[in-house]
Amino acid sequence: MYLKKIEVQGFKSFANKIVFDFHRGITGIVGPNGSGKSNVSDAVRWVLGEQSAKQLRGQNMQDVIFSGTELRKPQGYAFVAITMDNSDRTLTIDFDEVTISRRIYRSGESEYMINNSTCRLKDISELLYDTGIGREGYSIIGQGQVDKILSKKSEDRRELFDEAVGITKYKRRKELAQKKLENERANLLRIGDIIDELEKQTIPLKKQSDTAKRYLKIRDVLKKAESAVFVNEYDDLNLKLSKVDKYEIIAKEDMKQALEVHDELKTRYSELEEKVVQLEACIEEYRKKQAQENMTLHDNESKIELFKEQIKSEKANSEHINSRIINIENDISDKKALIKQYDEKLNRLLKTHEEADGMYKVSCKELEYADTELKDLSKLIEAAKDKMIAAIRQRADLYAQKQKYELILEQGRLKKSEAANKILLIKSEESAVVKRYEDEKRSLDKLILEMDETLSSIHGFEEEKKDCEKRAGIISTSLADMQKQFQTDTARLESMKNLAERYEGYGNSIRHVMDTRDRIGGIYGVVADIIELERKYETAVETALGSRIQNVVTDSEETAKALVEYLKKHKYGRATFLPLSAMQGKKVWNAENLLTEKGVIGIASSLVTTKESFKNVINYLLGRVLVIDNIENAVNFAKKYNYEYRLVTLEGEVINPGGAISGGAFKNENNLLGRKREIEELEKKTADSLKQYERFNEEFEAARQKLAGCKQNLRALNEKRQEQLINKSKTEVLLNSLYKKVEEIRKNSEGILEENLRFDEEINHAKQLEHELNETLKAWDEKNRDTENTDARNNEEFEHRKKLRDELVLKVNEFVLNISNIKQNIEYTKESLSRVKNEISLLESEKEGLDERIRCSFKNIEDKKRLIDVINVKISEIRKEADKTACMMESVFKEKNKKSDELKGLFGENDAASKRIAEIDKELLRLATGRERTQEKISELSSYMWNEYEITYQTACNLDYEDNSDLSFTDGKSLLESDKNTLKKHVEKLKSDIRALGSVNVNAIEDYRELSERYELMKTQHDDIVESEKSLVKIIDELDSGMRKRFMEKFKEIDSQFNKVFKELFGGGSGRLELEEGTDLLEADISIIAQPPGKKLQNMLQLSGGEKALTAISLLFAIQNLKPSPFALLDEIEAALDDSNVDRFAKYLHKLSPRTQFIVITHRRGTMVGSDRLYGITMQEKGVSTLVSVNLVENDLN
Repeated sequence: MYLKKIEVQGFKSFANKIVFDFHRGITGIVGPNGSGKSNVSDAVRWVLGEQSAKQLRGQNMQDVIFSGTELRKPQGYAFVAITMDNSDRTLTIDFDEVTISRRIYRSGESEYMINNSTCRLKDISELLYDTGIGREGYSIIGQGQVDKILSKKSEDRRELFDEAVGITKYKRRKELAQKKLENERANLLRIGDIIDELEKQTIPLKKQSDTAKRYLKIRDVLKKAESAVFVNEYDDLNLKLSKVDKYEIIAKEDMKQALEVHDELKTRYSELEEKVVQLEACIEEYRKKQAQENMTLHDNESKIELFKEQIKSEKANSEHINSRIINIENDISDKKALIKQYDEKLNRLLKTHEEADGMYKVSCKELEYADTELKDLSKLIEAAKDKMIAAIRQRADLYAQKQKYELILEQGRLKKSEAANKILLIKSEESAVVKRYEDEKRSLDKLILEMDETLSSIHGFEEEKKDCEKRAGIISTSLADMQKQFQTDTARLESMKNLAERYEGYGNSIRHVMDTRDRIGGIYGVVADIIELERKYETAVETALGSRIQNVVTDSEETAKALVEYLKKHKYGRATFLPLSAMQGKKVWNAENLLTEKGVIGIASSLVTTKESFKNVINYLLGRVLVIDNIENAVNFAKKYNYEYRLVTLEGEVINPGGAISGGAFKNENNLLGRKREIEELEKKTADSLKQYERFNEEFEAARQKLAGCKQNLRALNEKRQEQLINKSKTEVLLNSLYKKVEEIRKNSEGILEENLRFDEEINHAKQLEHELNETLKAWDEKNRDTENTDARNNEEFEHRKKLRDELVLKVNEFVLNISNIKQNIEYTKESLSRVKNEISLLESEKEGLDERIRCSFKNIEDKKRLIDVINVKISEIRKEADKTACMMESVFKEKNKKSDELKGLFGENDAASKRIAEIDKELLRLATGRERTQEKISELSSYMWNEYEITYQTACNLDYEDNSDLSFTDGKSLLESDKNTLKKHVEKLKSDIRALGSVNVNAIEDYRELSERYELMKTQHDDIVESEKSLVKIIDELDSGMRKRFMEKFKEIDSQFNKVFKELFGGGSGRLELEEGTDLLEADISIIAQPPGKKLQNMLQLSGGEKALTAISLLFAIQNLKPSPFALLDEIEAALDDSNVDRFAKYLHKLSPRTQFIVITHRRGTMVGSDRLYGITMQEKGVSTLVSVNLVENDLN
């Protein structure tokens, strides 16, 4: 078998589909660093089932999918397939070629396939067992696997040896057998618990079964006797019903006649009443007409008033308009006078403008003459200036020399000032350094005190840390105890819920009925499911209910019938059903008086809580049972009331009507009523336990956090102390440095004082030269003073002429400003004149509109007066019509009063007829009530017989009453012919016998049979599991024995081969393998001992890097010699070897290649040269690995 090809697509850097075709021998895969050649090794490891992303050099399994580049989008999945030649059937599968493939999507979905058929990873692992191929075998060796061999962890090496000696699959089988053994032992414990529970249930159930058989025998006799009583009483009641029917027919005939008379009177009364209603309607119409006429009259009068008001308003409006017209005329007159004023003002402004313009022109001519004189004088001054400039230049030279000496003098003073400043700065710096030295000295003293405080705090926190550790330990112990108790309660709760869900403890028939509740609607549950009560009443109520606690509550008789048929059809036994639609529960008579007796707690039905819809069921079951605190009070109560009531005590004693007493030790293994309560208590207890656990856990977390805080504070304080030590050292160094700096400052100060004396000499020399130059400048100034006086006079004349010229300019500007103001006044006057004319025009238009409004107002007043005259005529007509309506309404009132008197007479006759009907109706009601009572008695009898025996009247009539072998009191007569009273007494005796039996579980017979069968089945399963456990222990022992034997044999062979290969690869020396002594052979550590040529024998971990790698390679080759794998993929395992050892490595590969196909990922020349065929991998596109043609790689190599 050998590896034929690898197909890769979307895996890591292989974005495109790439196929590697391989042949026998050695194939090399080469390429530069980072080209992706090691991804080939990862691909093979991944397809064989590697689950660790870390082993594949990733963070998670989605990292193996091509993630994209700057030019390519990420792939959606990764796919790798390897195809192996299996013509020699090395793999136990009937195919010449076997292809194993794996695909993963970004969503996380993954799939494995063998020959394109989906499979499990387990299938692939089992297929490759003992071949050396696999992610944990020795066929894929990379730097990581070499490191495992060299690792200090012997378990890493152990996996390699297990695969090499061929015990891996046996280890897997052992693990599966051990897991199965654990499951069998768990099943054994579970079945043991079930058997113990069944044994507890069997003993009381057998007693219940015997009691039930006795009960059924008595009940059959009772059923026949009660059926005879039922038939006799049913016939008597039916006879009574027939008499009631006869009387009822007579009464109904009398009722018919009375109703006919009543109907005739009622018809006459209705006709007369209708006539009265018609007259009242006519009166109402006249009233409406009167109201309408009054309303119309009022409306017209209101209109007249409105018109009069409108006339008054129009007149007032006219007066207002006339007043406004007068005002407008006055305004027009005023504005015309204003226009005249504006015309006069405009003429004055135009005349002033003409005068100002003439004066402006004269001033402009004077300004031109002044400018000409000013220019002539300016030329004369310029000539004098030229002469003056030459003299000034001469003086400037002298002054420059003076400035030079002044500069020298100033520089000398400046240098002296700088020296003085330097001295001050040095003194200041010296003072500052001295001050800082003193401050740092004080800081050092303070730091020493702080260090003492920090050390004290460290001791304090160390004590607190010890306390926190102690507190955390105590809480941790409490948490462990609580967790243990919580697990116990949870297990008990699950067990109780399981019993409740399976209806364990109920009869077989009940369990089958409850199994159908999802398929057959209308089942509310058993009696125990529908009630809730306090714990102290459980024993009393469960005793009172007896076997009826297992009765099933349904919605109707139809559901009950369907369930009875279901039980009959499948022969599941019998059950009692309580249809809500048929239940009529009754409480104890005169219960209020009974509840005041000593020891009476209450009626049993009042001690339980249930839904309103179930009240009748509870009253039926418990409504005639009184609960009393103890047996002594119960006996006294029974005597007082002549044993008339059924009594139950809190401890379960029963006093039945008639005097039978049941009691003794109360054993209730099933506790059907308490089960629901126990589940609730356990749920509450587990919830409380969980809260308490969480609270303690919070306290533990708080203690842990406090401990962490102490540790953190200790760390902080230790860091602070370390920092203080560093600061102390720094401060001491700084103090030394400051002391040296003070000495240096004092030396600099002395040098500056000497330099300051030299500056004083330079300043004195510069002062002497400056004095001589000042005398020369004084003589020059005397010489040039006359020239300066002439120039001054010319300048004064120039300034005078210039002043006159400026005054002319100012005068011209004033004229310009004045003319501008006059023009603005002219424009403003023209605008005002235009505005006033427009206002006059608007006022005249308004006056015309007001004149028109006065004309309209006069017209409206005349129209309103004409309308008032028309409405007055209409009012007169309406008043005449109203008088006519009043007369007609009076006539109708008289007719209506007459008919009302006739109606009162008919009402008296109708009342007498109604009283007769009521008397007859009362008689009919009495007869109907009698029938209902009789029918109710028949119904009660029928319900009782149906509830007790599920028989009807027809069924009871068809019973065989001639066979009376079980009845001693009939004297051979038929039961139907026997004396009724004698029969009833015997019925009471039979009932008393049944009551004496106490609580009877009829289903116990079937339940006991089923429980026995289940017990035997569990015992059989228990025995089978015990045998299976023994068999599994034997298999595990045999596997251990076989693995030890095989491992020891193969280990010796590997040791021998390792020594041989070691010598060949190292050119001498020796190597051996050692097993840890005193440890299980299958778990023992394996040590590799090597002795390279010329060195002492030593552990492999003490060798150099190259020696370690060559030793690991020697072990791998030794395993290949002993158990060759079909192919091996080596990923740069020779990287750490030197060239000579690489050549030996390549040579040995050739030696192994006839039996094993090698694919070698390498960048060493010696390995490339030794390869039969080369593949090249490069990244022509960044981030995407591509396959280079074989010839190209070989040419590059040459």
